[in-house]
Amino acid sequence: MKKSFILIVTLIIVIGLFYTNLSLTLVSIGMIAAFIGTLAGGGGLITIPAMMLVGIPIHTGIATNKFSTGISALSSIFYLLYQQELRLASILKYVTIAFTGGVCGALLTIAMSEQIMNMIACLLLILVLFLTLKRIEWAAQSHENETKQGYILWQPFLIAVYDGGFGPGSSTFSILHYLRQHYSYIKAVQLTRVLLFGSCTGAFLVFYQSGFIQWKYAIAMAIGSIIGSQLGLLVLPKIPMKAAKILLTLIISLLLIQVIVRILTT
Repeated sequence: MKKSFILIVTLIIVIGLFYTNLSLTLVSIGMIAAFIGTLAGGGGLITIPAMMLVGIPIHTGIATNKFSTGISALSSIFYLLYQQELRLASILKYVTIAFTGGVCGALLTIAMSEQIMNMIACLLLILVLFLTLKRIEWAAQSHENETKQGYILWQPFLIAVYDGGFGPGSSTFSILHYLRQHYSYIKAVQLTRVLLFGSCTGAFLVFYQSGFIQWKYAIAMAIGSIIGSQLGLLVLPKIPMKAAKILLTLIISLLLIQVIVRILTT
């Protein structure tokens, strides 16, 4: 079942590449970023700097990243539904919350300076690194309490606001949030893909109005992101808990360094 799904997705992607003649460089960037981002977050560590290196303006890069991440997250949702890993009711709930948060975050970004957002990201990443090293119990099975779900929905909303407006570390924040709610690492990653789809969709609709999106870049990145996210979900069940924690800690540390450098250079 899994192999046939991957083959179908790969065939569609290959046909799309053939007919659109898209940049293989951007496809590769999207694939690597989505693979790493699916497993531990931090895909923005790769996408934004890489797009700037190939000459794509920063604002276009941010809009492109929202589109490609949203599309790859949508492909993940189809995969999880196909494998019956998540229920449609849970997906709709988190997508609705995240969509609203993504719109709010994008609107806030328009009114806030990059310096302020960098400082907020720095403080959040320090907190998340502390929680990862000291307080999170990494479970192999989910033991979430369904009666608490209404109470903790404000946390996914705030993560979606942050992702819609800025983004660095949002996937990591989401994974850590679900781990704190006693979901397994695998389930935390799966729910994070749902959250990202909602927040990126909401944010993209706002950023699209700015006119920064260029579809050739966006589609190329999206194709690469679909491949990377599918590979990430395929590998996910085979990753030991110890390796997952090391990967997550490394991504948080790299994100923190990147944000500190931005604060010092702006």
